[in-house]
Amino acid sequence: MKKIILLCILSVVMFACKSTSVTTTKLDRPTQVGIKGNWQITSVDYPGSNYIKVNSFDIADSKCFIGSQWKFISNNNKGDMTLNSPSCTAFTSAITWFVNKEGQFVLKILDEGLKSKKVRTGFVLGIANQSENSFQLIDKIDVGGKSTDVVYQFQKLN
Repeated sequence: MKKIILLCILSVVMFACKSTSVTTTKLDRPTQVGIKGNWQITSVDYPGSNYIKVNSFDIADSKCFIGSQWKFISNNNKGDMTLNSPSCTAFTSAITWFVNKEGQFVLKILDEGLKSKKVRTGFVLGIANQSENSFQLIDKIDVGGKSTDVVYQFQKLN
C-alpha cells in the first residue's frame, strides 16, 4: 500500500512540475501581428557606445545595423534582414522569429540553404515600447561583469 501511495505522489509531482523554456513554442500572437511588415533599425544605443564595440548577432559591429532593413512575416514566422551600411560589409540573411508567451522575441539567423530546425543557436531579446510605427528589441550583454542593455530601435517603413 505504501508503494502505491508513493507511486501516486511521484506521478503527481512528475506531471505537475513542468519545466519552462524561453523558446517555448506558445506564441504571443497580438505582439507578433504588430511586428509584421517592413522595418528599419534607426538607432542602436547602449551605455559606453562611443568606447565599446558590440558584435551584434555574431554578424557585425552594432553600428552596422543602423539603416538595416528587416521583413517580418507573422503568419509563418519567417522573414529576412539586410545590412546595407556603406561603411560596413553588406549582409543579407533569411530569419525565423517568434514572440513567446513571456513576451520575448526569439530570433534565428539562417545560413544559406539551411532550414531553421537545423540551426541550433539563436537569440532571445526583450520587446519594449511597441506601437503601430515603432518598437525596440533589447539584448542583454555582459560588459566587465555588468549586464548592459543594447537597444535596437525599429521604425516601420511604408
